[in-house]
Amino acid sequence: MNYFSLNHNAPVASFKQAVIQGLAPDKGLYFPESIQPLDKEFFRNIDTFSEEEIAFEAIKQFALSDIPEADLKQIIKDTLSFDFPLVNIESNISSLELFHGPTMAFKDVGARFMARCLGYFNRHNSSSTVTVLVATSGDTGGAVANGFLNVKGVNVVILYPSGKVSDIQEKQLTTLGANIRALEVNGTFDDCQDMVKNAFLDEDLKSVKLTSANSINIARWLPQMFYFFFAYRALKKQGKEVVFSVPSGNFGNICAGMMAHKLGLPIRHFVAATNINDIVPNYLKSGHYEPRASRSTISNAMDVGNPSNFIRIQQLSGNDLNSLKSIFSSYSFTDEETRTAMKKVYDTCGYICDPHGAVGYLGLKRFLDEHPGYSGVFLETAHPVKFLDTVETTLNTKVNIPEQIQKIMNRDKVSLKIDTYKELKQFLSINPA
Repeated sequence: MNYFSLNHNAPVASFKQAVIQGLAPDKGLYFPESIQPLDKEFFRNIDTFSEEEIAFEAIKQFALSDIPEADLKQIIKDTLSFDFPLVNIESNISSLELFHGPTMAFKDVGARFMARCLGYFNRHNSSSTVTVLVATSGDTGGAVANGFLNVKGVNVVILYPSGKVSDIQEKQLTTLGANIRALEVNGTFDDCQDMVKNAFLDEDLKSVKLTSANSINIARWLPQMFYFFFAYRALKKQGKEVVFSVPSGNFGNICAGMMAHKLGLPIRHFVAATNINDIVPNYLKSGHYEPRASRSTISNAMDVGNPSNFIRIQQLSGNDLNSLKSIFSSYSFTDEETRTAMKKVYDTCGYICDPHGAVGYLGLKRFLDEHPGYSGVFLETAHPVKFLDTVETTLNTKVNIPEQIQKIMNRDKVSLKIDTYKELKQFLSINPA
């Protein structure tokens, strides 16, 4: 399997090359040259397969050219070391909980998979080190830090917007030490993401072996397909068509779901639920894609004004807006609507949604109100404890602190504050991999 740049001005790359490079030389995102649908018999019998077997079938065509079958299966086994429960919330509505991993966010899957791929590629390399450079609006940083902690031959540099992540999120990416370093940027997530992209294209940094662990990296993006397969397996016996609503910021998660659909997974529709950063909902209405500066909300991991992965979604739909609309809808919601949804779900069902999950719930309700008769799943992408103040204030209740979070609460934050790309460049130059 080779991968081409969606900017169409770079050589094709192998899976290994695409993972290590992160971004193509022309600043484009990598995309597989071909997508082979899985055998229909696999989907008919999906309930007879384990999660590891399902994940292997989903990912093998994309990675086996560079990772032997036995090693790929071990990487999958190490990645899927926690549960993905489907919790019934209302009639025909379920929450897919993706926060049972080590950092209590859905990004644990992609971060762990990518870390183990890079570890495999570096297994015989004792002299050279790769620097993983990543921007985060919240959960990516913690998941990447944990996933890559003490991985041989890999250093991690995380950029995050100062004052725009939750206290717990900040603890998760600034307290690990070892091969993890955090840079606190005076700006927004989009500023952090622009710095990362500029670093990849900077000729002066060619000697620093950089790769990305944002969802722009195929090894972070593709394994997010797994839990769409798991949820479908759990719902298959109901015999109803399934709609997924995904709280969306950089659109990597929902893009992975659409890749699962491209492989043949019988999903009826996707809903990209956003906060007031409504670039994609506006695009579906107007046909004009107009990025703009992100705005801060209580669902901060979705505060993205120029979603990187939307170009992959367009590619999956043949760059045809009408084709996209046939499988994909998008709605935006305010903080007030988000809080109201959190209260409603808690008061009627006793279920605690984090702000992002609440946005996903709102998107699903909007779609099902207009299209009754389907089974709906919204993704709960992070544990409510990661947004403790918002959740406890909104619901007037206490959230239990899980063990994964308790062990970092009293650690000291260590970060370096920067304002400009020049400062990032200087940091990378004097702290080479």
